[in-house]
This record gives sequence, C-alpha cells and structure tokens, in this order.
Amino acid sequence: MSYQLSAVVADVELLREQTADLDHAVLAALRQDFALLPVTPQLVQELTGGLPDYAIDEPHAERPFRLVLSPPLAEVLARWSRSGPVAYLEAEFAGGLGHQSAVVWLGGEVSWGPRYDAALDRPRTEWPINTALARLGAEPGAWIDPFAELGLHLERDTDGWLAHGRRGLSADYWDELAEEWELRQSDQQQQPHRPGPVGDWGIA
Repeated sequence: MSYQLSAVVADVELLREQTADLDHAVLAALRQDFALLPVTPQLVQELTGGLPDYAIDEPHAERPFRLVLSPPLAEVLARWSRSGPVAYLEAEFAGGLGHQSAVVWLGGEVSWGPRYDAALDRPRTEWPINTALARLGAEPGAWIDPFAELGLHLERDTDGWLAHGRRGLSADYWDELAEEWELRQSDQQQQPHRPGPVGDWGIA
C-alpha cells in the first residue's frame, strides 16, 4: 500500500490559534494534544499569496522536500513557532520504497533539520519524522514509535487527513471502531443467531 504525507504538526492549540482565520486550513486530531494540518496547494496560496512550487526531481539530502519551502512559506511557519515548536513533515512510500523528511522551527527560526532519509536503516528514534516529533514534545507510549504514538499512520494521504479533520474524528477513531466491532462479535456469539440484513459492519 502507498503512503503520502505533506503536513504541519504542532500543538493543537497553537495550530488552532494560527489558522483560525484561514479558509483552507483543516486540522486533524492526533494523540497527546497535537494536531496535523494537511498542506494543500490552496492552503499554501492562502498563506503566501502565491501558488506552491514542487520539485521536479526526486527529493534528496540537499533538497529534502517535494514541496519547495519558499521564503514566504518558511517565514509563516517560523512566525508560528514563536508560540511553540512547529514541524513540517513529508513522506512518500509505495511498495516498501520511499523517503521521509522533516524540519522543525522554534522561536522564529529553524531549530532542527531539515533531514532526509530514504534508507531508514538507523534506529527508529533517529528517523526524520520520529526525531521531529520528539522535538515537538511527543512522549513515548504503548505504540512502537512517535509516528504511531501520535497516530500518523491512521490516514494514508492528504485526502484522508482532510476527511479526518472535517469529520472531527479523534486519533483513536479506528481503535474505537475495532473495539465496537469486537464487542458486537462477542454479543453475537452469546445470542442465538438470527439472520438479518447486512449492517454497518458488512456482516449479517
């Protein structure tokens, strides 16, 4: 399966305050009181007054992002970071191959990165996105790394994150669905079988 990410991640209250007056900002809830802001062409144009620029060649260490972080866009994110750390994250994978990149601003300037990695052969804590999330203040938990701990695996592309935000879903939405499905399965096993129409879960 493919995975694509182009988003700003920061404290949810910081992003709410900075995007309150924007028409094209959609915040998607993550765990630990963080939020994800999908970066769309419409959002970039609203933030900078110009259309976004995308690299023609594949990203690499010297130019780690597919989205060109133009001076106007970088200045916006740097300004936001005066209220707390702000990260821009990119990732693109298909068939197990791809890359991830990240940069963090704090206090109005770049505080870490940008970093690019296509090999991902280092410990998970050193991968660009995990390192950036740790610098935002993400704390270890039950999940394998900060990426999963905050819920960045829940949607697989920008459209998914936009839908996630517009529907007001929590970062635990899919876990809650799984728990409800398991509860329904348990209840059905305890009751006599009565055929019925296909329901919300695609089962009789």
